[in-house]
Amino acid sequence: MKALAVSDARGYERFASQQIYYSLEARDAEYELVPLAVDQGLGILVWSPLAGGLVSGKYRRSGSPSAGTRQVSGTWQEPPVRDQEKLYDTVEVLVDIASSHGATSAQVALAWLLGRPAVTSLIVGARTDEQLTDNLGAASLTLSDDERGALDKVSAPDLVYPYWHQANTARDRLGAADLALLGQHLD
Repeated sequence: MKALAVSDARGYERFASQQIYYSLEARDAEYELVPLAVDQGLGILVWSPLAGGLVSGKYRRSGSPSAGTRQVSGTWQEPPVRDQEKLYDTVEVLVDIASSHGATSAQVALAWLLGRPAVTSLIVGARTDEQLTDNLGAASLTLSDDERGALDKVSAPDLVYPYWHQANTARDRLGAADLALLGQHLD
């Protein structure tokens, strides 16, 4: 925010985007970074949109991924998973939606992000040609409002103060930046 204010005050070129970590597994960016982008007209360039593969569909409650994956090797520590059950619940919804589209969970997760406020682009970390081809398929996948709502609900971050207070007392005064986080909690 300070950098934006300084650039405006001095007539410097404004920042156009911010590069942030954001995924269905970790929506922490919705507390401040997404509302900031909406309020200041910044684009969001998302890194690790599949949460290091955690929302790709290969990590399921009912089974284990292949031995060559980064999460299984024990050497990969990012992103931190704060709620394993919530992650599994999110992946189950992804799998169901993907199945109805003849798509993959990764494509659904990426399509969800592409429809989020201020998100302009994703940095995919495909390690193989097949993963890249699959990831690119997200660009042509359209999710319904109900599908987006199901993903929003299952992966919604818990509201911390002052957000729970705003959701309870200021519903009629919320702007687009506030709704970037609170929208799914107001239903």
